[in-house]
Amino acid sequence: MLQKIIIRVQMKCGKCRSKAMSIAAMSSGVESVKLEGEKKDQVVVIGDGVDAAGMAYLLKKKVGHAKLEFVDELKDD
Repeated sequence: MLQKIIIRVQMKCGKCRSKAMSIAAMSSGVESVKLEGEKKDQVVVIGDGVDAAGMAYLLKKKVGHAKLEFVDELKDD
């Protein structure tokens, strides 16, 4: 089942945003990654069987403070 995951990450520059996107995209089961939010500080991941907590930990370790904000299953229409 597809999941939507939102992780808020403290990113100071464009390079940090790029790094966060690549870290999220490399995780297994990820189908799409995008940045959202007023400050482009939310990494939105759509995927199947994605380890949300593990991804938040990696982002925190490699980019900056990360907080898992939202995890929900997407309904098949």
